[in-house]
Amino acid sequence: MGRNVQIGDLADAIRETLEDYADLAAEDVKQAVREAGDTVRDEIRTHAPKDTGDYAKSWAVKKRKETSNSLTLVVHSRNRYQLAHLLEFGHAKRGGGRVSAQPHIAAAEAKGMEQLEDEIRKVLEG
Repeated sequence: MGRNVQIGDLADAIRETLEDYADLAAEDVKQAVREAGDTVRDEIRTHAPKDTGDYAKSWAVKKRKETSNSLTLVVHSRNRYQLAHLLEFGHAKRGGGRVSAQPHIAAAEAKGMEQLEDEIRKVLEG
């Protein structure tokens, strides 16, 4: 693991070591993001209101952007996106009154964020 470095090359050696660590950590963090995205999708599917089941099945994870050191994912409803906010927050009925909210997205998001924080903490500490 250790290597001999001249005093004049010390800054370059430290930079190289830190870059290597950042590359390794970035891959582990990306994997943690993928797992958290899958968890959010699965939690929404599990707790989504089920009439025919099509709404729950419509949830997917989509990669928005990936670079060498970052990954952006979106959990979304592929073809029932119009219902998501109506079910999550409730809505007014046509003839008056309200349909009660059936929250299922916020809890899944919170669980995914907690999992992501835990996984990143484990990766960076271990």
